Amino acid sequence: MLFLARMDVVFPDSMDAVTKADLQAQEKEYSGNLQRQGLMKGIWRVVGEYANYSIFDVDGHDELHELLSGFPMFAHMNVKVTPLAKHPNATLDDFFGA
Repeated sequence: MLFLARMDVVFPDSMDAVTKADLQAQEKEYSGNLQRQGLMKGIWRVVGEYANYSIFDVDGHDELHELLSGFPMFAHMNVKVTPLAKHPNATLDDFFGA
């Protein structure tokens, strides 16, 4: 199942720079592992915001919830998930593996 997730990061003003940098490094490693496993098909920045759009290819809602809640910065994220269905005019089947 494909899902589009928008993730907006909001760090508290009280967070020190060392903690923030550590979370960002953990986040990069976690995200990279998901991409290498083929669970996260892509990630795109939102221009001018601390946010991204990501495509996930997972077995279902429970697996997606587990992956999202595993992000090291999850406690500082606002996440909006949209389930995706194949469009009859799609030409990117090879890109998304549909």
